[in-house]
Amino acid sequence: MTLPSWQNEMDGNRRVGSMVRAALWLLSVVGEGNIFTKAELRSAFPEVAQIDRRIRDLRDRGWRIDTSRDDPSLKQEEQRFVSRGAEVWIPGQAKAPKHKGSLTTAQRQKVFEADGYLCRSCGIAAGEEYEDGVTQSVLNVARRKVLLNDGSVDYQFVTECKRCGSGSADREVNLGALLELVEDLAPMERRILANWIANDRRPLEPIDKLWGLYRTLPEASRKTVAEALDEAGAAGDETDD
Repeated sequence: MTLPSWQNEMDGNRRVGSMVRAALWLLSVVGEGNIFTKAELRSAFPEVAQIDRRIRDLRDRGWRIDTSRDDPSLKQEEQRFVSRGAEVWIPGQAKAPKHKGSLTTAQRQKVFEADGYLCRSCGIAAGEEYEDGVTQSVLNVARRKVLLNDGSVDYQFVTECKRCGSGSADREVNLGALLELVEDLAPMERRILANWIANDRRPLEPIDKLWGLYRTLPEASRKTVAEALDEAGAAGDETDD
């Protein structure tokens, strides 16, 4: 079957959307197994403001397009077109899989309870003030796309505050990759992680707190801290001698 041209916005009397054209571009120009860059994608579709989002939409239709998060050999600006999914250029094939309907109050409450009534991204509780003291948190239930270790996709619910949830609609979790990282841990590291999971918290060591404070400093103050560490290290070396 001859594919429609990715360059045509019309197929007969039917308008071809940018997601469909992006799929055709991947097949016709990039080819399965090959790498493309964001710059090349945007150059091919200069008139489409959100062409990156259209590529992400293809993943919901079974297309596998890896980023540097999925494949460490890729650079940040690179993506690999691994395999095609639904033939979205065929009428009726471009629809995304339907998710379950809205949650009931009881279902939402169950998610909140399972998550300890805390935002799982920043840890803030409902009604608690943010550090800026300007606003109070509002908790919502977010639908998170999860790539399971068998390669299938599931949509699971998680508690998230309104601030953390802003702009996170496309966020996804590669559970298979996470489980592989767990397998690579040393026995002692596994025991430490298991303890954090059992307590649902990670106690911070003094050096962790210092690092957190350092990250908030202006550039001039960061340089002062770095110089102080260098001086302390030099003094320590002299003492050892």
